[in-house]
Amino acid sequence: METATAPTQAPPPGPPTGTPRGKARPGDRIFLGLSKGSGITLLVIMAAIAAFLGYRAVLAISKDEANFLTTFEWNPAGDPPVFGIAVLAFGTVVSSIIAMVLAVPVAIGIALFISHFAPRRLAGPIAYVVDLLAAVPSIIYGLWGAVFLVPYLDGLNKWLDEYLGWTYIFERTSEGVARNLFTVGILLAIMILPIITNVTREVFLQSPKMHEEAALALGATRWEVIRMAVLPFGRSGIISASMLGLGRALGETMAVAVVLSPSFVLSGHLLDPGGGTFAQNIAAKFNEADEFGRDALIASGLVLFVITLLVNGAARAIIARRKEYSGANA
Repeated sequence: METATAPTQAPPPGPPTGTPRGKARPGDRIFLGLSKGSGITLLVIMAAIAAFLGYRAVLAISKDEANFLTTFEWNPAGDPPVFGIAVLAFGTVVSSIIAMVLAVPVAIGIALFISHFAPRRLAGPIAYVVDLLAAVPSIIYGLWGAVFLVPYLDGLNKWLDEYLGWTYIFERTSEGVARNLFTVGILLAIMILPIITNVTREVFLQSPKMHEEAALALGATRWEVIRMAVLPFGRSGIISASMLGLGRALGETMAVAVVLSPSFVLSGHLLDPGGGTFAQNIAAKFNEADEFGRDALIASGLVLFVITLLVNGAARAIIARRKEYSGANA
């Protein structure tokens, strides 16, 4: 008579053969060290840049006879030296806001069309063209804007002045070509549109298919699927893509320098020629400036550096505010 034996249980999973328990593999240790080293190196580089900008900015601001934040004039070579960033900060922020208002909705629409509406044979070529536009150098956009965009926007400026001049913002008080902040904003919108579109498209393509199919099975329309399943999942990606585009808009140099007619006159009329941005002012005056003048330009660069950090920090705070923004529960 045979005796029944209890089935043997498999031993619990342990570390791979040849690796002591609690000790990581050599490859894991190397990868961990490289990752930590890369992160620390990045922080050191950022700190070094901030320290350099801060040191040179202090040297310049300590000799400035005017208020650095509120003065409209830029004359570090004067006696006494007088310079301020009020006009530059206004022009940089306003042109970037115009670019974001124009580019973000269009980029989201193009990304949705490529990822969820266009046939596959059509989506591929459109995505390829968008990728090519993102690789076009800034100077090419600037030359195109100066030769083509500026002359053709003169009619739009007149139309805005005629029908929306009562808003003060679109009131045109001086005649001249359309080398103003409004034109710069449109050019920047065209430049950052491919960047925002590419990132947003990739995020939309990663949206959970089960959520979309479940919404369709419940009788939702295509737009309801987009609104309830795709956009909530891609919200963090949209914010990240927008901040990436905003970073380029804030720091754009050559395209703005070619299109804009700079002047240190602060005006709320966006259609009047003139204005200025941090990057454009640095590019235009760096070569002709003496050592102190370059310190003054570096001080303005420090302000742009701080603005960029604040914008990115605000974006991270918005993403981390609610868990569903990250798509972790998707």
